[in-house]
Amino acid sequence: MVDLAIRAEGLGKQFRIGEKQEKYKTFRDAILETAHKPFKKLASALGKSKGEHSRGSSIWALKDVSFEVKQGEIVGVIGRNGAGKSTLLKILSRITDPTKGFAEIHGRVASLLEVGTGFHPELTGRENIFLNGAILGMRRFEINKKFDEIVDFAEVEKFIDTPVKFYSSGMYLRLAFAVAAHLEPEILIMDEVLAVGDAKFQRKCLDKMQDVGKGGRSVIFVSHNMPAITRLCERTILLDAGTVLNDGPSHNVVASYLNSGLGTTAVREWPDLTTAPGNEIVRLRAVRVRSQDGQISEAVDIRKPVNIEMEYEVLTDGHVLVPNFHFYNEEGACVFVSADLEPRWRRFPRSAGYYKSTARIPGNLLSEGTLLVEAAISTMNPVTVHCDEREAVAFQVIDTTDGGSARDDYGGHIPGAVRPMLDWRTDVINLAIPLEEVTTAEGVK
Repeated sequence: MVDLAIRAEGLGKQFRIGEKQEKYKTFRDAILETAHKPFKKLASALGKSKGEHSRGSSIWALKDVSFEVKQGEIVGVIGRNGAGKSTLLKILSRITDPTKGFAEIHGRVASLLEVGTGFHPELTGRENIFLNGAILGMRRFEINKKFDEIVDFAEVEKFIDTPVKFYSSGMYLRLAFAVAAHLEPEILIMDEVLAVGDAKFQRKCLDKMQDVGKGGRSVIFVSHNMPAITRLCERTILLDAGTVLNDGPSHNVVASYLNSGLGTTAVREWPDLTTAPGNEIVRLRAVRVRSQDGQISEAVDIRKPVNIEMEYEVLTDGHVLVPNFHFYNEEGACVFVSADLEPRWRRFPRSAGYYKSTARIPGNLLSEGTLLVEAAISTMNPVTVHCDEREAVAFQVIDTTDGGSARDDYGGHIPGAVRPMLDWRTDVINLAIPLEEVTTAEGVK
């Protein structure tokens, strides 16, 4: 079909594990191998007689993955680590070949699978822009037309003639993204690139990717950032163990992911202390979302309070610890941050032991939608983050038209990161029409 950008049919990718890669052999190595071959055969035979087997095995990173992406469509790909997301993008980017199946790509592809993909470290930023454009098949005058826009977006004008090996990771990322997004590929493939940039740059990237989609180009976007996925992508594919578990509208797929145990849920626990987030001072043991009646809840009424609690184990005495939560909405914006400022703990070192801290969010404060909670424990003087679990839990805030909330009986969209129900008062200062001339039945005479 003319409007098809990508068609994947029965994709499968098998990797060999547990086997050493064979190194390049010199002439001397070949002679020695010939001399040692009889002894190797004997050792092999003895090993098998003792019940030894080949250590080499295989794993399927992708299994029978099929989907289509239309021109101008922005598609998210989500799933836990090891689900096959990066392998899929490498196949679509022609970096690796599938073991089974095929992928049809209609148009030029620009991939940003890691910071600085396609950059030569010895070349300057300017030279890398032209190199990447040439790889995409663009002519020099086409790259020149986009050059100033790329440099302005990346905010690296002072360093554009400096070899990129001297760039910081943030500068590298900004320029790499700017090049990939501005050189007008028909298909843009992005893998978790927003994890490195700051919040301002992340919003800038999301806005640019939206513009790319509106311009008729296709985007495949892999991320663990669920708010970014739901904001940017109308459609999302959920991968698990190399297979497509769900494919549909982003809000539905993300909700199923968050509630399935594959992703973040309303409760997260770490029963094994050795693998729990943290360090030798403190480790996080659990984070939970509880409704007003104390029940674990993934959906809360906008009008009612909700409690977010964390349990943690202090392993080393003598540290002033500050548990804190960061709340993010579906657009990836930080709605607010709240820290434990209870007087009895605020400036006093804690003894080793097991603790639970709870933050209560009043009703009619949050806006409706998905809230993702980042849980952290810090020390303030000096500032040290002992543990920080992004997207520890998530919950849905539900609003209705029953009354009692800021929505009242209005059924349309209400923007905003929060939706407080504030106290209002209206006083009459002056009337253009006297009250006696206003009737309830006939209106104004």
